[in-house]
Amino acid sequence: MKIIDTHCHIYLEEFDADRDAVLSRAEMAGVGHILCPAIDSRTHQRMHEVCRSSGGKLVAMMGLHPTSVKENFQEELKIVEEYLSKHQYIAIGEVGIDLYWDTTHIQEQEEAFLIQARWAASMGIPVVIHSRNSMKHLLDLLETNRIEYLTGVFHCFSGTVEEALRVVELGFYLGIGGPLTYKKSTLPDVIKQIPQQRIVLETDAPYLPPVPHRGKRNEPSYLSYIVQHLAQHWETSEEEARHITTSNAHQLFQLS
Repeated sequence: MKIIDTHCHIYLEEFDADRDAVLSRAEMAGVGHILCPAIDSRTHQRMHEVCRSSGGKLVAMMGLHPTSVKENFQEELKIVEEYLSKHQYIAIGEVGIDLYWDTTHIQEQEEAFLIQARWAASMGIPVVIHSRNSMKHLLDLLETNRIEYLTGVFHCFSGTVEEALRVVELGFYLGIGGPLTYKKSTLPDVIKQIPQQRIVLETDAPYLPPVPHRGKRNEPSYLSYIVQHLAQHWETSEEEARHITTSNAHQLFQLS
């Protein structure tokens, strides 16, 4: 069964020199679809062009990344809304709240997130959530503002077991990637205590490469390392780990 990279920025310039080779290595590693989250209007055209030229292997999302939420976020959201009205997307993402780089526009980030989450629910597609230094904040926001029919994934989940259980209770999935392989990672405890049917795989390439590639550019073929670690912690075979996580991704993203 082909595994699915549910979060990869392969359209960014870090891959311009060897994108075809990267995709070839992904194919050899058994990676099928690669799902591409949007960032903002500066990269929308690049993302669409790369996805269109992939023969269906790369699948685009649409949304406004929280670190791109500034004073003009309403203008950016209009651009997102226009794309959503003209094209079909697999998800709305990457959206959320980021309190690592800057907390200046936290209210704008909250508003932009809720607007896009409601769009996702109304369209019947998942939302892909960025939650850097904001896991509790986002969970509280979702629990306070219950949005009917909303589902999605907390991309690059890095919270506690208690937070993971709250994610599952809200009907969301956990995106697990390279950090699972890190020596001091708490993710092994997390993935043992939540339903296996709530985990999907991702690379977040070119970021967060798994061991033994830390410090280098990440790429979709490295999902194989994540599968190895996941199978070890689940005490199952790599084939079974592939099957479970791929089935989860198909269910969440309604992949054909």
